[in-house]
Parts: sequence; C-alpha cells; structure tokens
Amino acid sequence: MTRDSQAAAGERPVPSGTDREPLLTPEFMARLGRLSLVARKVLSGRLRGERRSKKRGQSLEFADRRPYSQGDDFRRMDWMIYARLEKLFLKLFMDEEDLSVYILLDRSKSMDFGAVSKFDYARRVAAAIGCIALAEMDRVIVRAFSDGLQEGLEPLRGRRIYRLLRFLERLEPSGETSLARTARYFLAENPRPGICVAISDMLDPEGFEAPLKALAARQMDTFVIHVMAAEEVDPVLPGDVRLVDSETGESVEISAGGRALESYRKAVLGFRASLRDFCSSRGISYVPAVTTTPFERLVIEYLRSAGLVR
Repeated sequence: MTRDSQAAAGERPVPSGTDREPLLTPEFMARLGRLSLVARKVLSGRLRGERRSKKRGQSLEFADRRPYSQGDDFRRMDWMIYARLEKLFLKLFMDEEDLSVYILLDRSKSMDFGAVSKFDYARRVAAAIGCIALAEMDRVIVRAFSDGLQEGLEPLRGRRIYRLLRFLERLEPSGETSLARTARYFLAENPRPGICVAISDMLDPEGFEAPLKALAARQMDTFVIHVMAAEEVDPVLPGDVRLVDSETGESVEISAGGRALESYRKAVLGFRASLRDFCSSRGISYVPAVTTTPFERLVIEYLRSAGLVR
C-alpha cells in the first residue's frame, strides 16, 4: 500500500483561522473535564499530582510490606514485624503522582488529505487528550513529526490549555514520513516512561514495525490512533486517473475500474489488520479513526473502549 493520493477550564478555545471552527468547543471541553487518562503500567512521576498511583510511595495510606534491602531507609522499617519474626521488612504506602503524557502528532504531507482533513481531525484528537491530561495536573509533552521530531511545546502542567491549543492551531502539514527516525529521536529525548499516544495515518514506506517495537521495549504505555480519510478507505474514482504521492510527488496513471478498486480496498483492509495485529502482539492499543466518525464519539466512546480514558 502506498501513501494516500491527491486527485481548561476557564480558558477559551482558539480558532484555527477565520474560516475554521475552534479545535474544542467550550461545551465539549466541559465534558472532557469529567474524564481522566488511565495508566495501565506502573509509571513513576516526578511531582505530586492528582492521580492515585500504582507505585508505592510515602503517603500516609498503608499499602504493603517488602523485605529489607541494603540501603533502604530505616525510618520506614516495620519494627513490630521485626519483634515478632526477627526479620526486617519495610512499610510501603500508596502515593499520588503526576503522569507523563506524550502526544506524537503526525504532520506529514500525507495527513493533508480528505474532505475532512486527516490533519485537522488528528489535532482535534491531540487537543482533547491534552485537555484531559492537563485538567488532571499531568505532565504533557506534545511533539509534531514527519521525517523526524519537529516542532514541540515545552512540558505543560496545570491549566495551560490555551497554550496547547495555540500550538496545535498554528501547525501545518509538511514533509515526508519517517516513523523510525521519529521514534529514535523521541526516545532519546524522553527516557522517562509514560503514556505515549501516536496520532498518525502510519503511512511510511519503511514500515511501522520497528518504531512501534522500540516504543513498547521502553515500557511506554502506547496507543496508536490510526487516522484515515473516508476517501482512502472507500474511494470513488472516475475511470482513468493520475495518482500523485502527496509527499514525494511521484505519480502513476491507472484505470480505476471495479477490479482495481476492489484490489485497493482489500489492500487497505490488509494494512489496517496488519497494524492492528502487530499492536496487539506488542501490548499496544490500536484505535481506528476514520474521519467520518464524529470526533466527540471517538474521544468519548472509542478511547474509553481502548482503555485510554475513563
């Protein structure tokens, strides 16, 4: 399969231009404020946030005990257990912590396609996920990518939704796709595990396997939101057409008869199935997102079913 052809509370959403709607309406932002992100893995935070961690910490709520190891803090020793068993154990407590939420947004030229632009749809998804995370006082890192990491925001925390929306609004699609280079640079810059949400059409001639494998190997709690335009999933092409690769400019002339369209549709289904199966085999959540799916439904229903929000 080739890349597609071209034939906060208290803060107002930012319009993406005079002829565009805001990424998030105030009404939908209010609904997002009732959601939270779910960390399926034990991920350590740096600052104390508003979520209850699976990690053992130093709050006042007792959680468990574990055997003493050399270098442990004697102040956390359970002396009552020692008096009974003459063995050293440490008290463990529940902690509350912030969570690192990484949002990787594909801004390559192949995303600039469709009656409903894949890129506009993708950045609305990025805005919603960032809004949920910021409302929970999580640490949000947003990076746009094409042939590697490009523009990004400094880590955001707290009620910084206005800054997030401004950043997303001014992005424009450009460049070719290199998922491998993007993953390599991203992991080098962000060694700390967290929730990683990649929003992309995943159209890379070098494949998606190696970069996704790298993310999973670094203990990132990874979600792939696979954005496709309706015209890609079920195209309607009249007779003889010239297809142009939106990233490289290469073109090919075809006769888009019934047999050719049927072969194309099977290729699309195969591509989506292979991506879904690969993600499943690596513990990565796969979320299909065709641009005809209402955006609010994707966030409220699909992301909940995938285990990203609750």
